[in-house]
Amino acid sequence: MDKEILDILKEMQSDMKSMQSDMKSMKSDMKSMQGDINSMQGDIKSMQGDIKLTQSDIKSIKTTQEEHTQILRALEHKTDVISAEQENLKHEVLEIKGEVKSMRKDLSSVEIITANNWSDIAKLKAIG
Repeated sequence: MDKEILDILKEMQSDMKSMQSDMKSMKSDMKSMQGDINSMQGDIKSMQGDIKLTQSDIKSIKTTQEEHTQILRALEHKTDVISAEQENLKHEVLEIKGEVKSMRKDLSSVEIITANNWSDIAKLKAIG
């Protein structure tokens, strides 16, 4: 019976050594995981910094886009004003063109009347 107890104790001792070895292995794995976690925390902090920079860049882009939108609206307004002024100029040019035609007719009439007057003057000189 002593032998049986001794065998049981040896078996228990062997099991305990095996458990101790497993625990050491788990401790080593936990240390490795802790290192990985610390590394990931560093990566997360780095990404947070990158995100802040990206947010700042996005705000800058948004501000620039708003400024460009305002500039485009101002240019559209100026284009509308120029188009309206151009239409007014077209009407004025057509009006002036009509007046010039009328003046040419009047000038032609004056030339004809002047020629008739010179003819009458020449006739009067010839008579007189």
